[in-house]
Amino acid sequence: MLNRRHFLGSLVTFTGAGLAAGFKTPFLDVAHASSDEVTIILFSDSGENLGPARVKKVRKSTVEWKQQLTPLQFDVTREQGTERAFTGQYYDLHDKGLYRCICCNNALFSSDTKFESGTGWPSFWAPIAKENVRKALDTSLGMTRDEISCTECEAHLGHVFDDGPKPTGLRYCMNSASLRFIKYS
Repeated sequence: MLNRRHFLGSLVTFTGAGLAAGFKTPFLDVAHASSDEVTIILFSDSGENLGPARVKKVRKSTVEWKQQLTPLQFDVTREQGTERAFTGQYYDLHDKGLYRCICCNNALFSSDTKFESGTGWPSFWAPIAKENVRKALDTSLGMTRDEISCTECEAHLGHVFDDGPKPTGLRYCMNSASLRFIKYS
């Protein structure tokens, strides 16, 4: 008779032997599933929090991204570029609304957290939901910064700095080219 301890021991042995032999065990391939899916917080175009959702990451080829995006949007979001200060369409926008990812439509920022930073880029003191953006270390250009990207499609959005206003003290310095603004109706 197979008790729980023997069953688990056999499962570990079977899985270990399979992995050692180069076989994947589909029912245990959790790492693969988790790398293709992420949890984000959904928002309506009016800014209403619709709650968490598990979604597949948006993955496209370079050709597909170039067909969808303008050259500037592609350079910023897919090549980690930066638009010139004071040239983006949203740095001086004061309308109430929601900022979505230009690549996948994920909700990123609300006008409720936007502020005038004087830097020439749209600046926010917080994302609309921490689950919707990712932070990673960026050591390009001979400096260390925290890069912000979209959780759903990994689009480069900008950087976050610790010189923002209260309540967070953060300045999410974003590229207009990575955003799409939806005005609240």
